[in-house]
Amino acid sequence: MMEQALFFTILMGFLITALLSPIFIPFLRRLKFGQSIREEGPKSHQKKTGTPTMGGIVILLSIIITTLIMTGKLSEPTVKTYLLLLVTVGFGLLGFLDDFIKVVLKRNLGLTSKQKLLGQIIISVIFYIVFRQFNFLTVITIPGIDYSFDLGWFYLIFIIFWLVGFSNAVNLTDGLDGLVSGTCAIAFGALAVLAWNQSQFEVAVFAVAVVGAVLGFLVFNAHPAKVFMGDTGSLALGGAIATIAILTKLEILLIIIGGVFVIETLSVILQVISFKTTGKRIFRMSPLHHHYELGGWSEWRVVVTFWTVGLLCAILAIYIEVWL
Repeated sequence: MMEQALFFTILMGFLITALLSPIFIPFLRRLKFGQSIREEGPKSHQKKTGTPTMGGIVILLSIIITTLIMTGKLSEPTVKTYLLLLVTVGFGLLGFLDDFIKVVLKRNLGLTSKQKLLGQIIISVIFYIVFRQFNFLTVITIPGIDYSFDLGWFYLIFIIFWLVGFSNAVNLTDGLDGLVSGTCAIAFGALAVLAWNQSQFEVAVFAVAVVGAVLGFLVFNAHPAKVFMGDTGSLALGGAIATIAILTKLEILLIIIGGVFVIETLSVILQVISFKTTGKRIFRMSPLHHHYELGGWSEWRVVVTFWTVGLLCAILAIYIEVWL
């Protein structure tokens, strides 16, 4: 029964996104919601200027509709379902505001870093308040070994760091056609397997709803992309992936599951530190996917390689959690 439910959840998520996108993309074009490409980015990306963005709205709609319908059919949405939707929609709205300022108000940088960070922290604190109201554990488990420890009140700081960190990590990774859609499908798929293994079926349903939504979006986001998800999609997906890890107590394992996002973020951090301290760059350009682009790799080759790395990370994480 549950296996069929998960299959129909993925299918529903896929169909909603795949059917809405052809309607939504022309609408975005008419509103002239086109992407502005940074001049300091790879020159080959300039031809993408004007490609409709904010496609993350469709992803969000698909996730919300699919999750509520399927959890309603299986039982009733639980507090975990609402926590997942709270963070996903909250971060998605923050990303929408950022995209709106960039695209409509023509301020290419969107929200300032301080404004975005403040919004992310506020959503994280609201999540923590509800989280503790229902007495969820503040324990951190080290994967692969039988050891855990309670962070107590410091878990609030951890939640803020994890939600903000992974939402920004996914956002940084969203730089090539289909890169985030594919890596998120893999990462959320792994989390669905692990949530299922813990009998957290409501979390598994949400995770596979995301898988279906991003795969449906990938049909239009694969190279050459007809639409970009924008910060609306990437911030929402990053917040969602961290929330699932928190609810399933797989916080530390998320470093492996989301290995691609972590590596991309580290490449930016290392680049900045190196340039500020030595005046030299480690990479041709950061995030890391641009380094390979400037090294002569085609965009499709970079994307497929990163998908493969993401898949290997997901398999490793499942092995550590289930069989080790």
